[in-house]
Amino acid sequence: MLELFERGGIMMYPLALASLIAVALIIERLIALRKNKIIIPEVLAVVKNFSSLKDKALAISMCQKYDSPFSNMVQLSLEYHNLPKAELREMVEDQGRQEVRKLEKGLTVLETIAAISPLMGLLGTVIGMVRVFDVIKEQGIGQTAALSGGISEALLTTVSGLFVGIPVLIAYYYFSSKSDDLILDIEKYSNQLIQKINFIQSTPNQQQVNDEVND
Repeated sequence: MLELFERGGIMMYPLALASLIAVALIIERLIALRKNKIIIPEVLAVVKNFSSLKDKALAISMCQKYDSPFSNMVQLSLEYHNLPKAELREMVEDQGRQEVRKLEKGLTVLETIAAISPLMGLLGTVIGMVRVFDVIKEQGIGQTAALSGGISEALLTTVSGLFVGIPVLIAYYYFSSKSDDLILDIEKYSNQLIQKINFIQSTPNQQQVNDEVND
């Protein structure tokens, strides 16, 4: 394996570095994007069981225990529940755009590695072919050993670039899809909480109106 790496030439080093960065990011994203780490079950239970503004303090304290995009969104909704519905929804959406950055952290790097790895392999191919033509120019086409070395370098870098780029591209699309799914779930549960808050706040007012009509 080491021999193949050395035969690949200078472009094998940036390809190796790119693959190490990609592996580290993939492992980090696998850990960070676990659903129960983003949508905390305890916070989700708060949203589902929220039935009175008396529960607000307990719900906020539960959200403060966890640092996740979902808990931050729920906490914001609870703290500013007195705002008009449109303003509260706009504030939650703004906060959501900020939280999306956490879910998409590192994906740009993965996308970049997936794009440039085949290009680095192609660059290695060009370098290898330049060496082949230099050998032909200086020694003629009879030096098969020298020619095969340049051709081998060209082929190895191409294969290595594709070997790095294809899995990283698959990982990028997988994590992008998973991030989108989590974002949709966060928006769904946040909207459910806002609707519950609006219903709770409007119920007393409606009751007051009914009392006045009866009087």
